Amino acid sequence: MKGLLGAVSFLTRVPVGAGIRETGELARSVPWFPVVGAGVGLAEAGVYAGARVLLPPLVAAALAVVAGILLTGAFHEDGLGDTADAFAGGTDRDSTVRILKDPRLGTFGVLAVAASLLLRVAAVAALAPVAALAALPAAGALSRAAAVAAMTALPAATDTGLGASYVAALSRRRALAGAAAGLVVAVALLGVAALWAAAAAGVAAALLGRLAVRRLGGVTGDILGAIQQVGEVLVLLAAVAAAAGKSGSPVSSLLALVSGSP
Repeated sequence: MKGLLGAVSFLTRVPVGAGIRETGELARSVPWFPVVGAGVGLAEAGVYAGARVLLPPLVAAALAVVAGILLTGAFHEDGLGDTADAFAGGTDRDSTVRILKDPRLGTFGVLAVAASLLLRVAAVAALAPVAALAALPAAGALSRAAAVAAMTALPAATDTGLGASYVAALSRRRALAGAAAGLVVAVALLGVAALWAAAAAGVAAALLGRLAVRRLGGVTGDILGAIQQVGEVLVLLAAVAAAAGKSGSPVSSLLALVSGSP
């Protein structure tokens, strides 16, 4: 339970009073990251379902995504923006690291965060509330599972910083437990579509990780945030495809049941 509370404190703004203070606590909390992600997604789904009662889908979806950002404090969006600026603007390792550490957001960072927001809002707006109740928690869990897997598969870029703390603290067994938890949650909610989503998120994580190793020598906390954001977008897009009847998942079955179609 302490690991779960530590993960909630680390990944969200929820005041649980159990902040991570040492490496051992971080190691215990990481396997819970996908579970916390599922909780964030469930909160977003609740906002979306409630807003759809009075508002059109696009506005309701925007409120849901903003609610998720407020809940996490834009933790992962910050990583995506910094990573996009660094990889697009850096010409060598030194310049890439310098841009990555710069707190200011540049053009490429703004575009990356904007693209993430647009794609997530559009994907959620394409889902009925019952489908969002499955897709958003699955996306939150599976995207963080991809980041957890990257922590153990890739080296840290530096000896200090958030990424180094992750890699140093996390054993392969704990990482596999966390990644498996995210996959189990996603499969339970999305069925077969979760496997395609997991494959897409895994490929994206591998490509980003390979780029990070080539440019920086390993991963940082910002790069793990970027992996989460890309993974979340891909899982939501897979859920939209499933809801459209292209994968035969439980989501499409639920939609067919609600609409009365055979």
